[in-house]
Amino acid sequence: MTRTFITRSVSCWLAAGLLMGACSLGAQAQTPTANTPKARYEADKKLCADEASAEARLQCRRDAQAVYEKALAAGKAASKPAPNTSQPAVCNDCGKVTAIKVVEKAGDSGPVGMIAGGVAGAVLGRQVGDGLGKDLATLAGAAGGAYAGKKIEENINTRQVWTVSVRYNNGTTANFDFAQDPGFKVGDAVRKSGNTLVRN
Repeated sequence: MTRTFITRSVSCWLAAGLLMGACSLGAQAQTPTANTPKARYEADKKLCADEASAEARLQCRRDAQAVYEKALAAGKAASKPAPNTSQPAVCNDCGKVTAIKVVEKAGDSGPVGMIAGGVAGAVLGRQVGDGLGKDLATLAGAAGGAYAGKKIEENINTRQVWTVSVRYNNGTTANFDFAQDPGFKVGDAVRKSGNTLVRN
């Protein structure tokens, strides 16, 4: 009995599907809106009324409802715009040059300048005064000469330094020192590479 009912339901469903397809094609020829999911659903419900038993009619309507909901979901998915996945990654080590300053930096002084200055100062101080004054003048000359020798050596080793200020894309800022002109201009796009800057 159950097997007969299932076989009959399946055959009814297949016949209904074929009939629905034929009706749908006929309706498409008559009206342009007959191919909408709502129109197909209404046609399916009319076909379900022809089923022999109440249980078969109920199952037919459930199937028609499932097909209708699936068609609606497919229509909504097709109407959604595709997500934009081609956004470029933000480079936090990239930025623009905001300022360039050239400053003179005093060079390093070593013991050579101090010793040479101290000796020269001591020799000059030794020639001044007499007795204890001569000793004090020698000490003062040595100290003054050492200081003068240090400053002279610093001035000899003075060098120019190019300080480049950068504002990164994330809003932070940084300064980079160069011993030679790096060739950047204000507004240049740059990128941090290790401890220095390169053009981006």
